Amino acid sequence: MFRFQHPDMIYLFAAAPLLMVLFWLFVRWKKKSLLSFGKIEIIQQLFPDVSNTRPTVKFWIRWVAFVMLIIGLCGPLIGSKLEEVKRKGSDIIICLDVSNSMLAEDLLPNRLERAKQAISRLIDKLEGDRIGLVVFAGDAYTQLPITTDYAAAKLFLTQISTDIVPKQGTAIGAAIDLATTSFTDTIKKNSAIVIITDGENHEDDAIESAKSATEQGVKVYTIGMGSEQGTPIPIYNNGAKVGYRQDHSGQTIMTKMNSVMLEDIAEGGKGKFIHATNSDDGLSIILKELNALDKKEFKAKMYTSFENQYQIFIAIALILLLIDFIIGENKSKVVAKWNLFGENNKQKL
Repeated sequence: MFRFQHPDMIYLFAAAPLLMVLFWLFVRWKKKSLLSFGKIEIIQQLFPDVSNTRPTVKFWIRWVAFVMLIIGLCGPLIGSKLEEVKRKGSDIIICLDVSNSMLAEDLLPNRLERAKQAISRLIDKLEGDRIGLVVFAGDAYTQLPITTDYAAAKLFLTQISTDIVPKQGTAIGAAIDLATTSFTDTIKKNSAIVIITDGENHEDDAIESAKSATEQGVKVYTIGMGSEQGTPIPIYNNGAKVGYRQDHSGQTIMTKMNSVMLEDIAEGGKGKFIHATNSDDGLSIILKELNALDKKEFKAKMYTSFENQYQIFIAIALILLLIDFIIGENKSKVVAKWNLFGENNKQKL
């Protein structure tokens, strides 16, 4: 098993493509500046010791060293000891709405991202429980089968977006049915389903699905995302907001949280409804409810020991930086005999 000790450092990888773009712009600027003085072939003859290829080679050496350094800072961990351990907890499946209405921004930064943040914090506070993820819009799909691997759960959580489900809509009932059948034990009295949605159900009878789950011993909780006043659904293009979704008549679509529906689903599922706000996402209430569930003992295979491999990547980065230091900007008379960079051939051409 592989995971990072400091996953927050992963965001540093965003600088890698930025460096590539900046270098490309620099090369273009340099070439344009040289052309302003005359033909490049004549200028090269005036500066015979200046290498054309070494700056590019040195850049890529530094770039790879930078990437290796980031990996090292993330603290890559590799599981070294797999053991079967006994754990005591409950089975929890979270059903997350990924319909377009979840992009509404009455919760910051939007309903979906706010829900993902709440789920991530919930995972951090679980102790011994098994967790699974179901995503739904017009239909429901298993994103992560029930597991004790919290790191995997958080990784799968980051991949969730409104594009992950091909059919739009809000099939809460289908999500409840799929979650109910996803529990591995035949006796489900230690199980719970947490539905996170704005409650705009248009596809099926979610209340009946909740009652059916309860008959099998599963409690159903609902967390409502959004406001009851209504807000438009933004449209983004390449990360920029370009407008709001409209109906066939050209009117802006307003999405409202259906608290009545969510309360009825929770009542049918013998659970509880929580209305999430910008100041309180209902996490503490849900945790209290989940901790009150009967805990069962089960066996699970887990890595109980991890070895940090950051030294390998830091060492590679240092070696590459040493190579970069050794390679000069200008041509070397000794190295030129070996023609490592193909410079002699370019001069003949």
